[in-house]
Order: sequence, then structure tokens, then C-alpha cells
Amino acid sequence: MTYSVEIPESTVGRIRLPVSKIAPRLRTELAVALYAQGMLSFGKASELAGISRYAFAEFIGQRNIPRHFDDDDLALDFIYARGQ
Repeated sequence: MTYSVEIPESTVGRIRLPVSKIAPRLRTELAVALYAQGMLSFGKASELAGISRYAFAEFIGQRNIPRHFDDDDLALDFIYARGQ
């Protein structure tokens, strides 16, 4: 299942980004907001943003949003640490 959000054209026209960058940026902004509020895990937020976990970590770091770990994130960190 997917969801769409309608944004009035008058609002989109005021976003100070090239048209081709608006949709990806809005997805990233939504992912950051949901992650910061604890509504999405780190992995799901990076998936929603459509960027790698590393890039998402950099993005939230630039905004001084603390990283919070859930059990899934911790398990993935252990897998990466073991080189698997």
C-alpha cells in the first residue's frame, strides 16, 4: 500500500527548489520529522527518504537530531560490526 499527499500548487510554487528536487526533498523532510518524533525507526526513515542509512545519518546529524536506537537498529549494528 502506498499513500499520496496532495500539496496545493500555490504552495509547491513557493518552495525554493528546482522542480526536480521538490519531491525527494519533501520525502526526506517527512522522514526526518517522523524520525525525530519517534514515529519511524532509523532504517524506515532512511527508506522513506530514499537515501542510504549513512546519508540519512549525515542529514540528521547536520540538524542536531539525536539518533535513537531500537532493537532492529542494534541488531543491524552488530551484523555490520561482525562484517557479515
